[in-house]
Amino acid sequence: MTGNPVAAAAVTDRSSQTSIADPLPAGDPGVLVGRCWCPNRGRGIPVGVAGDTLVELQERTVAHVLRKPDPADVVRSASADTTSSIRLSDALESIGDRSKPHLLAPVDLQPIKAAGVTFIESMLERVIEEATHGDASLAASVRTRILDSIGDDVATLRPGSPEALRFRDAMIAAGRWSPYLEVGLGPDAEIFTKASPMSAVGTGAPVGIRSDSVWNNPEPEVVLACAPDGRVVGATLGNDVNLRDWEGRSALLLGRAKDNRGSAAIGPFIRLFDRHLGGDFDLDAVRDETVTLEVEGAEDRFTLREDCSMARISRDPLDLAAQLFDGHDWPDGVALYLGTMFAPTRDRPRSDGTTVPGDGFTHRLGDRVRISSPRLGRLENIVRAVEDCPRWVDGLADLLDDPRA
Repeated sequence: MTGNPVAAAAVTDRSSQTSIADPLPAGDPGVLVGRCWCPNRGRGIPVGVAGDTLVELQERTVAHVLRKPDPADVVRSASADTTSSIRLSDALESIGDRSKPHLLAPVDLQPIKAAGVTFIESMLERVIEEATHGDASLAASVRTRILDSIGDDVATLRPGSPEALRFRDAMIAAGRWSPYLEVGLGPDAEIFTKASPMSAVGTGAPVGIRSDSVWNNPEPEVVLACAPDGRVVGATLGNDVNLRDWEGRSALLLGRAKDNRGSAAIGPFIRLFDRHLGGDFDLDAVRDETVTLEVEGAEDRFTLREDCSMARISRDPLDLAAQLFDGHDWPDGVALYLGTMFAPTRDRPRSDGTTVPGDGFTHRLGDRVRISSPRLGRLENIVRAVEDCPRWVDGLADLLDDPRA
């Protein structure tokens, strides 16, 4: 990438590298915007995707691109100029090497928010975490008891509907109130801060699990990219890494359970809505998307694959985006995880090879996690202990220090 050199030593950290699968969407990839580390400037810069190359955009940040009246047209027009570009394969192979251009998470200035309990499956698992106080060994029996008490018809309820509110009131009257039932069935969605601007990791970088967590899991999700005026302008994939034991001990530990080094993975690119330009990607495509989670253990060779249909979300993505902007302003735009339907109930064999019914799933260090969908591509990360993940060192002040106008 071109640019003025900055007075900063290049630091090489190849520890985060993995052998990364093709990150691009299947078929026509549409209009993609991402972010690439530029060693000459010492910061990430916005790029478009043209075939197998990353093309530098003129805007200073991804946030500047997304606040344009028509971000897709801006990126599509710029992608025709390949005078300043690098090969996508090179940007993937160099992840973690600050002396070379490499792919980053496709968000920068945007705060990273998340909506929780947006699938019935997720709501039930949160209630189970709370009922077990974060003890995974109790999950199976508690799950059976809760499902027997609430019945299968809860899956048909729409949050905020008269039927959902009657069910919520009945649960309260029966002494089974939970904050997760409130946000899962009531009119107001749970929206929380997942991570700070500039802290998300992209495809190929490690994701972090606290060493004092013994019950945790990936959360495959679609992430919306929103402009400052509230428009949803695109979408990407995310892994909302979660510590079930921490959150299960107390809902007030949500911030500690959700926001740790490497706990927010986003990428590989934001696919911009382009239906108005003759493309085929818009919010309806997001509503119809299927997100696939694959986990492969490094030592035990355990494999897990689950498909998550966005059609089963209990709150419409546009409603979640509207609630995000209700009474709040986001002058740099905002990224919003939409929630997951992944219910990690499949038993993983223990270190001695035995499988204990009710153990469920939890991560082990070295797990390879792939989150993919036909229209959004593939996000791939390796699980590491938080203390072994590269430190987050590039902040907003580094953008202000950049001498480029």
